[in-house]
Amino acid sequence: MNPAFDTYIQSLAGRDVTIIGAGVSNAPLIRLLCSAGARVTVRDRNPTLPREDWDDLGVELHLGENYLDRVGGDLVFRTPSMRPDHPALDSARAVGSRVTSEMEEFFSLCPCPIFGVTGSDGKTTTTSLIADMLANGGRTVHLGGNIGTPLLTRVGEMSPLDVCAVELSSFQLMDMTQSPHVAVITNLSPNHLDWHLDMDEYIAAKRRLLDFQRAGELAVLNGDNPATSALRGRGRTKYFGRHMIRDDVIDGLVPIRDIRLPGWYNVENVMAAVTAVRGNVPDEAILETVRTFGGVEHRNQWVASVDGVHYYNNSIGSSPARTVATLHAHAGRVLLIAGGRDKKVPFDEMARLLPDHVKVLLLIGESASQIEAAARGVPSCPPIVRCEGLAEAVAQAHMLAAPGDTVLLSPACTAYDQYRNFEERGRHFVELVGSLHRSVGKD
Repeated sequence: MNPAFDTYIQSLAGRDVTIIGAGVSNAPLIRLLCSAGARVTVRDRNPTLPREDWDDLGVELHLGENYLDRVGGDLVFRTPSMRPDHPALDSARAVGSRVTSEMEEFFSLCPCPIFGVTGSDGKTTTTSLIADMLANGGRTVHLGGNIGTPLLTRVGEMSPLDVCAVELSSFQLMDMTQSPHVAVITNLSPNHLDWHLDMDEYIAAKRRLLDFQRAGELAVLNGDNPATSALRGRGRTKYFGRHMIRDDVIDGLVPIRDIRLPGWYNVENVMAAVTAVRGNVPDEAILETVRTFGGVEHRNQWVASVDGVHYYNNSIGSSPARTVATLHAHAGRVLLIAGGRDKKVPFDEMARLLPDHVKVLLLIGESASQIEAAARGVPSCPPIVRCEGLAEAVAQAHMLAAPGDTVLLSPACTAYDQYRNFEERGRHFVELVGSLHRSVGKD
């Protein structure tokens, strides 16, 4: 179906290819390369990676502390969490290796239009909305990227009549040399400053989504966000924002009351998606999507009501800005569970909201002390409960909450101090709330 992909696969036969990182998202890529006849080397920091998973494919493994010693090969696939200027990659380039990424190769081979979405907040929801709007409009849609589905392994199935909706992180974008046909930046605020050198580098990485667009291609930017409103695409540029709303209707089409997702930030996500797809599908498809879209797991996800208390999972809230936005989405004062590994982003703005938005602050993880210090520097700071972990925090919240209250997991930090990722943390929260629900049901 895709001759360019067939040619690419044939070109891999007999070549030395290195994959850095053996995570779940790379597993399909490793199998694809092996099936193409490449000599595959996988390098991963984890020394306990099960070798039997790859023995039958003939994969050579370099595991443990020295996994990046003498990286080389014809082709080296960088994992997104590895900076493109890492010394090991520079050394590989010096000996003639071509350093690339799964996403860079996908962009080169994709035969159909790409809708690419990045931003500090709202990426997954906006990408999912775009995908659903296009699908409801009758298009065959391939959804992936930072959401978790590796798209390179599916390029062979794609046709020029299809469309791709791709979420892209700053880590993925930092060394990209191609841009999507429709590039959406939802917003920009301080984030991942534990990985990027500074805010300027972070914005530059996000800006690469636009940098390689051609005349006629579309950039969709948040006109209400200072950082994105200062940007402009190389082709056409459209700004979404409050100027699109008249009489509580977005772009003369979508009544705000029809949006099922809570919070202004979700109104922004809908505006971004509408701006990106309008004209590509019938308006009826856009309206149907907005009226039926119930949200994405771990993103202010309603979990259950127990003893009249509502539990929400916003484990994706891995930065203070995300937590601030989610607090604004909830009416009244919540019992907030926060903490984890911080990204070197200040908690001051979040702390200023606590008196008006938080009834009790339950703190977990490595950053608990930093969050507490910021909170106690604010007049009328709410009560603070330090907890050993998420299980204790949920138990304490259950004891302290009254009927009608909301318990919100929105950590403002990454999960890496106690969990592999925010999804694992969110699933644990859902399991803990489910245990509460079962326990109450037995009483």
